[in-house]
Amino acid sequence: MKFVLEAKWVFFGSQCFAVGSTEYVIEPATDVKFPKELTVPGCLDSLILLGTGYREKVFAIIGVKVYASGFYANYSIRELSESWKGKSADDVLKDSSVFISIFHAPFAKSLKIMLVRDVDGKTFWNALNDVISPRIKEPTAVDESALSNFRNTFQGRDLNKGTLILLTWIEPSKMLVSISSDGFPSNIDAEIESVNVTSSLFDAFFGESPVSPTLKASVSNGLLAVLN
Repeated sequence: MKFVLEAKWVFFGSQCFAVGSTEYVIEPATDVKFPKELTVPGCLDSLILLGTGYREKVFAIIGVKVYASGFYANYSIRELSESWKGKSADDVLKDSSVFISIFHAPFAKSLKIMLVRDVDGKTFWNALNDVISPRIKEPTAVDESALSNFRNTFQGRDLNKGTLILLTWIEPSKMLVSISSDGFPSNIDAEIESVNVTSSLFDAFFGESPVSPTLKASVSNGLLAVLN
């Protein structure tokens, strides 16, 4: 991963002063920058970046990158470090219990997605639903309501290149959705309340068949880095 340090400048008359800096990680396949710390709507604490990756879809045998993603978690994730202490990144990647423990841990986790091509909301939702619904064998009324709410959040939207989507797991059964095509999201567009739906989406990214293998592999390395 490439790291970038961007200074923030303030001008007083003709003089310019550096007053702070933001450190970024560049996802190499898309060149999308992800800040190493992030505060998301609905979560007061800063979250730290654990890894980045991208989602690719195949059209007529040609792989097309759809979005870049970064996974963030509360600093409290260090308290789970014993779960992977002494393991290699490959061990963590293959150990489903590590990611299951992260999902069930009582701290916020967030997936930041930036589109790198235009996608309409219906297509984006269908891609999410294709990985969520098969993981819910017998959906309850609560699950159906949550899926409907989730679907309606994306229906009718034009998700242009550069659109940001935040999927934030506040707790295992509650996920916040924030979408913005004009800068970083500042509002919560939907609250998804169903542990089956929220866990299925998490498993789609960090289970045995992840939709973005690059993201899961990068996060596996990031988990080891929090021990340092």
